[in-house]
Amino acid sequence: MVKNRLSIGHLTTCYHSNFILMQDDDLKTQLNTEIEWKMFGTGPEMVAAFRNNELDIGYMGLPPAIIGIEKDVKIKCVAGGHVEGTIMCAKKKYKDDIQLDNNVFEVLSQFKGSTIGVPAKGSIHDVILSFFIEKYNLQNEIEVINYQQPEIIALDMKSNKLEGGVGTPCLAVFAETLLESHLVIGAENLWDNSPSYGIFFHEDLIEKHPNYVLEFLAFHKKSATLVRQSPDVAAKMIAETVEMANEEYIKKVLSISPKYCIALSNGYVTSTMEFVEALHRLGYIKRKLVIEDIFNFRFVEKIHPENHHYLIN
Repeated sequence: MVKNRLSIGHLTTCYHSNFILMQDDDLKTQLNTEIEWKMFGTGPEMVAAFRNNELDIGYMGLPPAIIGIEKDVKIKCVAGGHVEGTIMCAKKKYKDDIQLDNNVFEVLSQFKGSTIGVPAKGSIHDVILSFFIEKYNLQNEIEVINYQQPEIIALDMKSNKLEGGVGTPCLAVFAETLLESHLVIGAENLWDNSPSYGIFFHEDLIEKHPNYVLEFLAFHKKSATLVRQSPDVAAKMIAETVEMANEEYIKKVLSISPKYCIALSNGYVTSTMEFVEALHRLGYIKRKLVIEDIFNFRFVEKIHPENHHYLIN
């Protein structure tokens, strides 16, 4: 049985490998169906689309998906994609994590009495920032503003509404084009193995069309491998798909956070379950999910049986 159309959701973030796959005509041929790509500003928006049965497949961070699953959205993570994709950038006057001995508390303490921007409530970036704000008891010291359009964070930094922003590597590079800013916390120093995006399938598609899962993951592996092994080639291809971003811009984004793979590694899963604990403690979810609520491993284990590639040599 063939499905007439597959709707695939993706985010605006230009370092996700979907922008390579969107150029691959073989995907449509192999799956023998029409492909509709839908762009979303944030993960929570994509979760809402899954809830409304508007999506079959989606590229998104694990925290918004966990929040959705806990509220009975019928999706499963069938593969990984990338880890450690959250950074913090700020104006040049602030010291970075290297200058402050990788001490996140010392970095954040510089922003007492100031305002930091972060993407939508429930996004992976929002959850990470909320975790550290609570951990260091800075709730009354730092104001946090959530943005439905993450790009506006950099614009508000330029207009002095914000002193810093937490978000994707794209935010850091965009901010540098607008004002004197730099990374103050690198992706590797915020949350070990944070699952910045994975591949989600609607459970109905998994049940009725399991062949689509295997076939899609084979293409997903190909695109993720290209980004990891040949980032310059990938940057050129992504720049051909993404409007208003040139090749050098994409190269810089990819260099900030280069950990790509499709495996559901122990580190990826463990980090996800740490997010479950954090989401429960912070009040985003009422019930602690278990691994089986979130993941379906059987497809990626066939497509990526070898060891994961999230470690950088």
